[in-house]
Amino acid sequence: MLVTCNSADISNYFKKTFMTILRNIALTLVAALLINTSFAQEKTVMVGGAAMYPSKNIVENAMNSKDHTTLVAAVKAAGLVETLESAGPFTVFAPTDEAFGLLPKGTVETLVKPENKVKLTGILTYHVISGRLDSKELAMRIKSGGGTAELTTVAGGKLWIMMKGKKIVLKDEAGGMAVITIKDVYQSNGVIQVTDHVLMPK
Repeated sequence: MLVTCNSADISNYFKKTFMTILRNIALTLVAALLINTSFAQEKTVMVGGAAMYPSKNIVENAMNSKDHTTLVAAVKAAGLVETLESAGPFTVFAPTDEAFGLLPKGTVETLVKPENKVKLTGILTYHVISGRLDSKELAMRIKSGGGTAELTTVAGGKLWIMMKGKKIVLKDEAGGMAVITIKDVYQSNGVIQVTDHVLMPK
């Protein structure tokens, strides 16, 4: 049985199809505009050439920073991505690529090997504190401690914070020092404090 279509039917079919395509395009553009508007309204901090959005989690933001490629690679190697994407909140003292470069030659390459996962995990979690500690909170703890305050990391180790001029300085268990160079990079699940040195446990 043959079905015949006149020119009016064909015209209506293409008109409906065209209108459906236009509607879908319009909806996509509106959605994109709403997302971009939402991000534009957020107060961001620039880290590694990228805006850090408070609505994104620690891993999502860190992955966009060109200054934290080593840290992100180490977090992946240690299997900590899921942890740092969780609700938290966490305070992460985040060493830059330059900070990792100050370690003895070959240290990073050795740490990211599968057989050294436990050690790598211990070092990375030594940079993480439970809770959202911004610079105001850190300064308040330093003042309350008479110039020095002790922090307990999620690895169970200790860090000491103090002021050096207007900068917040961290001292690790190995006697090393790190300065917070970019403070209060807020995340949906915590805050990042960028540091110029890698912190080392005992």
